[in-house]
Amino acid sequence: MIQNTSLAGKHALITGGGTGIGLAMAQTLVAQGAQVTITGRRQDVLDSVATDGMFGVAMDVREETQVVDTIAAAVEARGPIQICIANAGVATGKAVHKTDMAFWRDMMATNLDGAFLTIRESLGSMRQTDWGRVIAVSSIAGIRGVPGAACYSASKHGMIGLIRSLSEDYMGTGMTFNSICPGYVDTEIVTRNTQSIANRAGISEEKALGIMVNTNRHRRLVECDEVAAAMTWLVGPGSQSINGQNIEIAGGQM
Repeated sequence: MIQNTSLAGKHALITGGGTGIGLAMAQTLVAQGAQVTITGRRQDVLDSVATDGMFGVAMDVREETQVVDTIAAAVEARGPIQICIANAGVATGKAVHKTDMAFWRDMMATNLDGAFLTIRESLGSMRQTDWGRVIAVSSIAGIRGVPGAACYSASKHGMIGLIRSLSEDYMGTGMTFNSICPGYVDTEIVTRNTQSIANRAGISEEKALGIMVNTNRHRRLVECDEVAAAMTWLVGPGSQSINGQNIEIAGGQM
């Protein structure tokens, strides 16, 4: 883990910060001196991982009122948000002909609406400062289509479009907007998807895991700390000209 104090005094907000990529990012930012608000749906999970400098608050990114109130309270407690990481998301594959509107709307509400609401509310205080970094955790599915996951891919493409437009809106200010697009990462999501793929395809869990591993060009799962390292670069010194970009972390060209 990279350790320095370049972010001392900065307030960061990370949705989905209690597990996986979000937690790795939170731990990295705390190590750099930031005050970090982490959100997720379960307070008990957040409480179990929060350390000094990390503050867990239950929030469902699908619910506008919760997002508005939670972010306002975080700003009141810890000052303006200058690092906003829209990370909360769900990743479930389903063939289009089996996709009903309930599934579609929940995916969009979590991945795309959640990112929009989080960024919109964070900008309220960020715009009052002279520096800000906004990062959306998208996916390689936001760069190219993924078989059997049209809904998920559409939500992740939408996140990239949101970030690209915002980078144009705030061009030349002290704020930058970028997306990180990991391949398959070693998290609980992969564990759940391994079981789901095995059940749907009638194959072993070992073979199902192999399908995901082999999708990454270097034939291994990406580690959460690797994604956090990319975030460190995007919020660190010298990052001011990195704007409107999609950083792919999948072991090779996609």
